[in-house]
Amino acid sequence: MRRHIPSTRALLIFDAVARHHGVGKAAEELCLTHSAVSQQLRLLESQIGVRLVQRTARGTELTDAGRRYHGQIAGDLLRLQNHTLEAMAQHADGRRLIVGAVPVLADGWLLPRLPQFIARHPGCSLHLQVFPTELYMEDMPFDLGVQYDDAVWPGANARPLMDEFCVAVCSPRAKGRAAMARGDFRAAPLLQLRTRMGAWEEWFGQTAHARPPENLVTGHRFDLFSSLVAAVRADLGVGLVPHYFVERELRSGELVLACPHRAPLSRGYSVFMAPNRTADPLAEAFLAWLCEAGASSQRSPV
Repeated sequence: MRRHIPSTRALLIFDAVARHHGVGKAAEELCLTHSAVSQQLRLLESQIGVRLVQRTARGTELTDAGRRYHGQIAGDLLRLQNHTLEAMAQHADGRRLIVGAVPVLADGWLLPRLPQFIARHPGCSLHLQVFPTELYMEDMPFDLGVQYDDAVWPGANARPLMDEFCVAVCSPRAKGRAAMARGDFRAAPLLQLRTRMGAWEEWFGQTAHARPPENLVTGHRFDLFSSLVAAVRADLGVGLVPHYFVERELRSGELVLACPHRAPLSRGYSVFMAPNRTADPLAEAFLAWLCEAGASSQRSPV
């Protein structure tokens, strides 16, 4: 079946004309003559059967169809460039790992420890990408993934990494700190993460002698842990977050524990290895290092 795909040359020229609103500046950017650019535009219009540009008193402008088409292909050209640069960046010996991770775990736990692994494998190029929490993908684009242990990755080999222990944190100047330290949260404004609306209920269920507010799902709501922690810093309320995500703030005194209880939530983390990387020495080394780091974190006290 014939593919109706114009030449990359024609698309790049059309993109330049659209960005510069004219043939002259586009020709200058691409080091082409004015006539060469105009010829490519005519060929592109002839191929797709649509008028893309028009002459006006102000110069060359896109037609309505041209604006729609440019809006669609501009992102495709950028992705094609990025894919090409990605291929160019690969080491000749293939010592590269693509690791997908839950953003909160990547930012708060994995990245601070990553220099340890790079020191052991200085020739390794590691690409850290988002492993979506709420999105199922049939074909994962990762060599390894770090996700919640109930994640679905068909065919992948999964190994438990560590539990997730959550702590309630507040600003040092928060009102009611003394009451919260005794477990009395009845007057505490609870901050909520949109994807974990049941987390406070689970945490209070594991906290002996705690006195929770009447409603556990009211309060300011956030999409990201980073935003929630920023709200805690601003003294908007009490946040329930993984301990590893606020280790630095707790050590510096920027945040404090609202009460000393440390509760494991119902989900922990696992490491997933792609089926085609099980015999790869670098992937195996990264897996072993992750499990070593996870075991160390489990032993560390709050």
